[in-house]
Amino acid sequence: MKKLLEHQVGEPVDLFLLIKQATKGITQQGSPFMTLILQDKSGDLEAKLWDTGEEQAQLYQAATIVKVGGEIHEYRGKNQLRIKAIRPMKEEEGVTIADLVPSAEKSKEVLFEELMQYFFEMKNPDIQRVTRHLLKKHQADFMLYPAATRNHHDYVTGLLDHVVSMLKLGKAIAELYPTLNKDLLYAGIILHDIGKVIELSGPIGTQYTIEGNLLGHITIMVNEISKAAEELEIDGEEIMLLQHMVLSHHGKEEWGSPKRPMLKEAEILHYIDNIDAKMNMLNRVMSKTNPGEFSERVFPLDNRSFYKPTFE
Repeated sequence: MKKLLEHQVGEPVDLFLLIKQATKGITQQGSPFMTLILQDKSGDLEAKLWDTGEEQAQLYQAATIVKVGGEIHEYRGKNQLRIKAIRPMKEEEGVTIADLVPSAEKSKEVLFEELMQYFFEMKNPDIQRVTRHLLKKHQADFMLYPAATRNHHDYVTGLLDHVVSMLKLGKAIAELYPTLNKDLLYAGIILHDIGKVIELSGPIGTQYTIEGNLLGHITIMVNEISKAAEELEIDGEEIMLLQHMVLSHHGKEEWGSPKRPMLKEAEILHYIDNIDAKMNMLNRVMSKTNPGEFSERVFPLDNRSFYKPTFE
């Protein structure tokens, strides 16, 4: 049976899907509606549910499995699912969340083992101790959480997958530019997004927590580094530099960074983060694009479409 993203525009859909996100809205005419992000292992699509009352809003919440009938259509350069029929899954139908949730290609155990190898290249004991301490403190969630609610690495184990991919990029760049401090670069890569295990609610039906909305993962992690330094009785410039790596990794204030990068390693961390996030988005959109055609528009990439060549 075809998965959700394997359907072409105009094709009918009759699938069990997981509600990844559910948001209530009001039309210009004052009618209530819901925007649903529906997913299976192939990925997710947006759908609208019109004329919804409070009963439907309660019925179709995030992390609910539903049976959906409808068809794929294109709206403003992006595919959407037009819902014609929807109902909650019946218990006897036996579909589980695990059947519908995308995950990293490699297991979390393999990815974590790959990550741990980078500690052998660190020489500064204080940077290594703080990084190990925080990784161990949040390890269970870090190995399961997504890196975002949408757009990139937004799947089970996505955060760990993102960090390991960034470490591989960081290693290649550090070999090309040996003046980079690998301790700072690797530690910054490992720590930069760990705050998301507090910012986000979890790997299923991912939402922003109260701390996520009020503080954000950058502030959360800067505080975590400070607490770790106190607990380990470490006091030195390294702590401030690690905090700066986290503070500046979004690159610009308008992109969410309280500070712009002011270390070579912080500048490179920003680029690596950006490259890996964008490649993840591009690989996803191109995987559902036919050769010789343009992809749907990718909103985080300036709402551009990308062409898929006919040759490999």
